[in-house]
Amino acid sequence: MMPPPVPSPGPQLRDIHLPPAPSWWPPAPGWWMLAVLLLALSLLGIGWWRRRRRVLYRHRQVLDELERIAGQHRRDGDGPALASELHQLLRRVARQHDAQAARQRGDAWRQTLARVPIDAATLQQLLALDQRIYRLPASFDHAASVAAVRTWLRLALKPASWKPSATEHADA
Repeated sequence: MMPPPVPSPGPQLRDIHLPPAPSWWPPAPGWWMLAVLLLALSLLGIGWWRRRRRVLYRHRQVLDELERIAGQHRRDGDGPALASELHQLLRRVARQHDAQAARQRGDAWRQTLARVPIDAATLQQLLALDQRIYRLPASFDHAASVAAVRTWLRLALKPASWKPSATEHADA
């Protein structure tokens, strides 16, 4: 037989206990920063999306108005009214980029229209609308005028396509 164990003179040792698992709440500071960053990016993205949707809606309204004007002309055949409404539409869109566009005549109006990169024939067609309001020449091509306005509007509705005006060059 074995003799009984002799008690040791030191402290009694126990098994090693691990600390409890860290709690999921509150998160570490890095997670807070990540959450703030994601929230900020989400808000910026939503703001950009809403602004873009508004801009596209306005563009669609302008192009729909052009189609309404062309459709009205197809129904009633009134050339001076077509020229007048097309001219007014051009002025309203141009006024968004140049506040003086509503009052410009002659060369100043030509320069405003030319700030959008279009070919010379389209520019001439747009400038001829001003005279066609008051007197309808026999060679008035309604379809070409509507096409010229459509071409100009599609480019003019994109702010990046506008060239700086002469006064903007002088200020810089």
